[in-house]
Amino acid sequence: MSESFSNDDGLHAVISQLFIYPVKSCAPLALDKVLLTDQGLDYDRSWMVVDEQGEFLSQRELPRLALVQPQMRAADLVLRAPGMLPLHLALQGVEGPARVRIWDEELPAWDMGELAAQWFSDFLGRRARVVRFDPEVERASSRRWTEGQTVLNTFSDGFPLLLISQPSLDELNQRLQAQGRAAVPMQRFRPNIVLAAPDGRWQAHDEDRVDVLQVAGSQIAFKPVKPCPRCAMVDNDPASGQSAPGVLGTLQTYRQDARLDGAASFGMNLMTLSGLEQELAVGQAVTASLRF
Repeated sequence: MSESFSNDDGLHAVISQLFIYPVKSCAPLALDKVLLTDQGLDYDRSWMVVDEQGEFLSQRELPRLALVQPQMRAADLVLRAPGMLPLHLALQGVEGPARVRIWDEELPAWDMGELAAQWFSDFLGRRARVVRFDPEVERASSRRWTEGQTVLNTFSDGFPLLLISQPSLDELNQRLQAQGRAAVPMQRFRPNIVLAAPDGRWQAHDEDRVDVLQVAGSQIAFKPVKPCPRCAMVDNDPASGQSAPGVLGTLQTYRQDARLDGAASFGMNLMTLSGLEQELAVGQAVTASLRF
């Protein structure tokens, strides 16, 4: 059920989609509601696929990871992929300690055992293991962007929450179609929160310019802190698990961001200002003021 807007002078939007990615770089799970924790959305990127040295694996080198579909149940995470029997991972179970590496950061984690390792190795055609984030570890986002505040995350690339508005995707798709290319779905960009703009006041990439977002009917407030730099992963087709170039090149024609040394940005990483342990839900109204 959508909530009504207030009559202030800020921007108005509605949460139209919520996604978590239980296994880093695998397919998303769309939710109607989800708990907001101090590490992001509950169960977002709680598991990760690594190589035998503990280095994280992603769609950047293995686009087939996009075909691994998650299902959350009461006691386990079920993973399905073409040609594979389902893999069940206990939500609260692990096999033994591990050390993993994400970019230039090394941290302790928990290994999920031989069955999970064999399942991903068979599907990917290379040796792989599955690890679980250690909830005792405090992995902080870059304080360069968080105004010195400690913002925790799990196995994300760097921040716990990513916001994209539908008008931003609509503008990109208009540019793609003007080139004779097909429109792409929001899943290409792996957001956690998608905002729709029913009153038309929220324009493309207004999320870049927002100061604080307030979720109506709750104490939840977010602050956009860092533009999301884009890489070749946006050229992976989530439906086929294959590379389909064109999106990144198009973004580079109009979204080069000086804050990111010229990298193309799309979407904004958020930090939570208030409202931990409350639920976000599709249909909630959001208000925001622009930063000047």
